[in-house]
Amino acid sequence: MSTLRFEILGPLRFWRGGTELDAGPRQQRCLLTLLLAASEQPLGISELIDLIWESAPPSSAVNIVHKYVSGLRRVFEPDLTARDCGRYLFRYGNGYRLVAGTAAVDLRAFHRHLADARAGEGAGVPDRALDHYTDALRLVRGPAGGALADSLRAAAVFTAFDSQFFDATVAATEIAVRIGRPAEVLSAVRLAATMSPLHEPVHASLVTALAATGRQAEALDAYRTIRQRLGDELGIDPGPALLEAERRVLTRSVAPAMAAAPRPPSPHPAQLPPDLPLFAGRSAELATLDGLSAPSGPLVVALDGMAGVGKSTLAVRFAHRVSARFPDGRLHLDLRGDRDEPVTAGEALRSLLYALGVPAAKVPDTVDARLGMYRSLTADKKILVLLDNAREAGQVRPLLPNSTTSTTLITSRCPLPGLAAFDGAHLMHVDLPDQPAARELLNRRLAGLPNRPAAGTADEMIELCGRLPLALAIVGARLAAHRHLSPQVLAAELRDDGRRLSALAVGAGDQDPRTAFSWSYRQLSAGSARLFRFLSTTSPTGVRVLACAGLAGQDVAETRRQLAELVEAALVTEHGDGRFTLHGLIRAYAGELFRTIDAEPPTARTVLDRRWSVLAGFQHGGPARLGSVVGQDSVH
Repeated sequence: MSTLRFEILGPLRFWRGGTELDAGPRQQRCLLTLLLAASEQPLGISELIDLIWESAPPSSAVNIVHKYVSGLRRVFEPDLTARDCGRYLFRYGNGYRLVAGTAAVDLRAFHRHLADARAGEGAGVPDRALDHYTDALRLVRGPAGGALADSLRAAAVFTAFDSQFFDATVAATEIAVRIGRPAEVLSAVRLAATMSPLHEPVHASLVTALAATGRQAEALDAYRTIRQRLGDELGIDPGPALLEAERRVLTRSVAPAMAAAPRPPSPHPAQLPPDLPLFAGRSAELATLDGLSAPSGPLVVALDGMAGVGKSTLAVRFAHRVSARFPDGRLHLDLRGDRDEPVTAGEALRSLLYALGVPAAKVPDTVDARLGMYRSLTADKKILVLLDNAREAGQVRPLLPNSTTSTTLITSRCPLPGLAAFDGAHLMHVDLPDQPAARELLNRRLAGLPNRPAAGTADEMIELCGRLPLALAIVGARLAAHRHLSPQVLAAELRDDGRRLSALAVGAGDQDPRTAFSWSYRQLSAGSARLFRFLSTTSPTGVRVLACAGLAGQDVAETRRQLAELVEAALVTEHGDGRFTLHGLIRAYAGELFRTIDAEPPTARTVLDRRWSVLAGFQHGGPARLGSVVGQDSVH
């Protein structure tokens, strides 16, 4: 549905991708505009005939409508076969229905913004209401439908949309003048006054907006013009709205001091972290991201994966590849969702406003006001936002820019399905690199080193690091920093489960696997943390839910909840066959915690006793059931 985009709030225009198309002869264009105006509601054949021809339709009107429909389908989808209705224009009873999607038709976006604006007014948030009003007004380019209406009924359909534009202009001007932002509505109110030369509330709004932006002389000229026009064409004097607007200008009740100060400058921030010079692999992931980045609307991509897998490195590499598409700015913010105290939405908005040139003294106090300012400053901008280490969708949603030409990249340890469901985000899981890519990554780190390991030793190191990019980078860094360090000695350290994480430790302040895993572990509930430690005693090939319940000595339902929490924290991997596994380095970390916090690993007898207690809750089963469970899961 996103391949087509329509505009009817002005002359009819529509595009397939980036190519503007011709909708055909006049009456065919009229039919298309009427179907779009119906907002995906079906229109019957007789209704369409009445709208197009009104009182004098030709005898072949039904066939003409069918012909126009076929013509539009071929314009929408040139490869369509003769009898195929395609993806957009459907037969519905004795009529037709056009389905184009909310974001693809300016009229539907206009109505959505109006609804949000009125909601902002009702909630007492004028800044937010004005942001939505200006978004709606910006969509209008002239009289709805252009000049395609040849019947009174069709004209009435389009006139209704023009009236909504006029009402929205008046409401937006009142708010804009009251909160000191009149310049933002001036172009829209000028257009409305041009479209409706005798609409008194619109012209009163024009007079008021001109005065509020410091144009007193122009405001009085506008008043005199509409007063003379009313007298010449209608023989009436100005009504209360115009008289009040004139009085406010003459008494300077609307003075330039009440108008908006110049909006904060909008610099072109370039905050992306440096691209990694030793970047390797990820060609498939970059190709996928390239495929998503076609300019068909705002792009939101949320990359998830375990700690150290290279989500941020991949996001930064892609951001630099496409940065030239975003001349209005490239923003970056670490949301610290992997830490004990993540950045709040309010603080994140403050940082982004600073980056967009807003002085500290001008940043609003409330989160809603900051959100309104952020959306205003990013409206219609070609801007890229990279949000690292998000914890949840609610932390990210207020930070999405208000622009159809924007791209937002998000990294998180857990998937963010809420962003996909409600914000149209693409979810992309970043997995461990395969063996060739991991070898390329390590080889780039080892290039030119005198103590470079032999191929067999390097492959063993890769496997002992579980192909985790963070660990491989540290292996390369250790060999580079300590030229006397033998690769065989380092490999021996990695083979020792008790020393493996210490072999991958770095200096204070830098992230290593143990530190990265600890941030995820500290966010777990007590029960899930305990189960995580116990999982270090299970088979590397995986363990199932019943075995986990027996190991922890608790019921299956609670165990499922805890496993779900561990999977969401990217500490445990769930497989399609019901197994749960730990990455080798995460298993080593869990083992360190187990040896520090818990008793000795449970014996087989202890596990069997615990499994009996778990299975006691089953109404059926007994020894046969227990045998099947023990047979499925090895006991450690």
